[in-house]
Amino acid sequence: MPKRTILHVESGPAGPDVADEYNRWYDEVHIPEMLAIEGVVAARRYAPLDGDTYVAHYEIEGDPKDVMKRLQDAARDGTMHLSDTARKDPPARMLLMELVAERDAASG
Repeated sequence: MPKRTILHVESGPAGPDVADEYNRWYDEVHIPEMLAIEGVVAARRYAPLDGDTYVAHYEIEGDPKDVMKRLQDAARDGTMHLSDTARKDPPARMLLMELVAERDAASG
């Protein structure tokens, strides 16, 4: 069974005055552009209960290094559109994570 990998991203709006625009961009532009990258097969986004840092999980199929290179290429060549409404300080935090255990309440 192939290993399951996610790209975990922590980001947020540049300020409260652009939060709605940031969320619209993320949901309507950024996630579809991410899903257009070969190897990114699903996206989930989580809003903070307090604070202003959002979390997105992108499921990766295939070699994560290859997928990350395609993401970097898309950002560099303009295929992926970044937004001025995204917080730059601190910048988005990205971590590649590999599934090591999975369990649900029904299976104990």
